[in-house]
Amino acid sequence: MSDFTNKTVMIIGATGGIGKVVSKRFNSLGAKLLLFSRNEEKLKDLAIELKGDREIFVGDALSKDDIDAAVTKAYDSFGSIDVLVHAVGSIVLKSLHSTNEQTFRDVLDLNLVSPFLAMNAVMPQMLKQKNGSIVVTSSVAGSKGLMNHEAISAAKGGLEAMVRSASVTYAKRGIRINGVAMGLVDTPLAKFLTGNELAMKASVNMHPMARIGKPDDIVDAIIYLASDSASWTTGAIIPIDGGMKAN
Repeated sequence: MSDFTNKTVMIIGATGGIGKVVSKRFNSLGAKLLLFSRNEEKLKDLAIELKGDREIFVGDALSKDDIDAAVTKAYDSFGSIDVLVHAVGSIVLKSLHSTNEQTFRDVLDLNLVSPFLAMNAVMPQMLKQKNGSIVVTSSVAGSKGLMNHEAISAAKGGLEAMVRSASVTYAKRGIRINGVAMGLVDTPLAKFLTGNELAMKASVNMHPMARIGKPDDIVDAIIYLASDSASWTTGAIIPIDGGMKAN
C-alpha cells in the first residue's frame, strides 16, 4: 500500500463526490492535507471526520487569488505541497446548437481554466522542491466522441492536451502530471442521471462492463498516480471508464 507519511496533499474540490473519498484515502495513508472547497460547512464536517494534520480553505476554484492563498497556507502550515489533486468538474449534456455561449464558457472555466489555475499556482514551489505529482480528473468524453457532450468534450480534451504538454515541460524537473478519464460515476454530481430510471439504464448500457463507476474505482487510480509507485509515469491519461473508450 502507498505511504504518504510526511507528504502534503492539496485537494481542490475536497467535498465533492470524488474529492471527499480521495481526501479520506490520503488521510488514511498518513498524508497532511490542505482541503479546498467553496462549501465551508461540508469542509468543516470533513475535517472532523479525519485525523492527523489537515487544514481547510474555503474558496472558489475559479479564483486565482483564492487558489494562490490556499497554496500559501499549505506551505505556511506544512512546508511543501507534494501532491496536487484537482477534482472539480461538471456534467453538461447538450448538443452544440442548444448550448449557449455562457454555458459553453462556464464549462470551459470549470473544467479547463480551474485546473490550469491550480497547476499554475503550485508549480513555482514544486520547481523549488524539484519534485511533485499532479493528478487531474478528466472524462472519457475528452478523447471519445459521445452524443451531446460537445462542451465537456472540448473542455476535457483541452485539459488532457495540457496535461500531456506540461508533463514533458516539467519531466526533467522532477514533477509528474497525469490524469484519470472517467466514465459515469455514482456521485451527487451525476444524480440527475443516476436518479432517473431510464437515464440510468441507458448509462449502464453505454459501459461494456454493464455498470457505472463508484468513487473508489477512481480514487484507486488517483492514489496510484500520486504515489512513488508511479514514479516513471507522467503524461498519462488513464481511462477508468468501464470499458467505454475501448468500445
